[in-house]
Amino acid sequence: MSGYLDSGLWCATDRPRTDETGAFVREASQFRRRVTAHGGGRHRAEHGRYHLYVSLACPWAHRTLLCRALKGLEEAVPVSVVEPVAGSQGWVFSAGHGATADLANALHALHELYTLAQPAYSGRVTVPVLWDCAARCIVNNESADILRILNDAFRAFQRTDLDLYPPALRGRINAINRFVHENVNDGVYRCGFARSQAAYGLAVRRLFGALDRIERRLARQRYLVGDCLTEADLRLFPTLVRFDAVYYLHFKCSVRRIADYPNLSGYLRDIYQLPGVAATVDMDHIKRHYYLSHRDLNPAGIVPAGPDTDFAAPHDRLRFQDRPT
Repeated sequence: MSGYLDSGLWCATDRPRTDETGAFVREASQFRRRVTAHGGGRHRAEHGRYHLYVSLACPWAHRTLLCRALKGLEEAVPVSVVEPVAGSQGWVFSAGHGATADLANALHALHELYTLAQPAYSGRVTVPVLWDCAARCIVNNESADILRILNDAFRAFQRTDLDLYPPALRGRINAINRFVHENVNDGVYRCGFARSQAAYGLAVRRLFGALDRIERRLARQRYLVGDCLTEADLRLFPTLVRFDAVYYLHFKCSVRRIADYPNLSGYLRDIYQLPGVAATVDMDHIKRHYYLSHRDLNPAGIVPAGPDTDFAAPHDRLRFQDRPT
């Protein structure tokens, strides 16, 4: 699976880790098992056997919700949602958004799921989590892995014919994934959690250098890997959709907005308007999480108004439709 780790949001009471230069360091995921499509192995794909735990605020969890929606796996893989702001119990379960608290285990807080899986667990409690209801254990809490698991192992249950990681494109997908992860997905966090001017300066130059490069790429093709929607797009979209409302101000990613990039902003609207995608975007959860959780960055806990972005506005990305890649 992924050669680099994309673990998701942790409890807000945990301090982000930085190195000796003041640069943000993302920590590794702890559960890395796989689900197989047929026979063999402890975890076999079955309809309704697995449960997905997410935060609607988390960009890493968002990619798994996107895959679930685009492949039509909502019935095969039920979901539970945590509240946007973690309190004294860490992540607790939300009673909205199609999930009435924790449907799989009737728990109050996500940390209980981790100790249910591993009684002596003392590590970070993060989302997303893929839970095996039959084996009563956490299969995986690494978003990059879960994205591949949902794409590959559950094909018998998907309601669309979408393959987000086709064999012929895997080399190109892996290359752009690595670039986007290091410079954009993690790049906004490197800006926001930098603890020195030098670390921030390096991070913000890398971030906008990468966005400029992607803008040029999207001037000649509809998606990141030609004109075929792949998992690479599902990994970039969650960062882009949060950018102007959160990262631009809250994480000091203020050189340019996504709205200032003609191709990136059109690409963002294009993906948002795909069937099922809009339902995975909860800007209220997103804004409340970031602005209320990081009190060192926003001491008063004020959630700003706007921006009033219309993701349903027309775009011109269909100009690439049916062109050879």
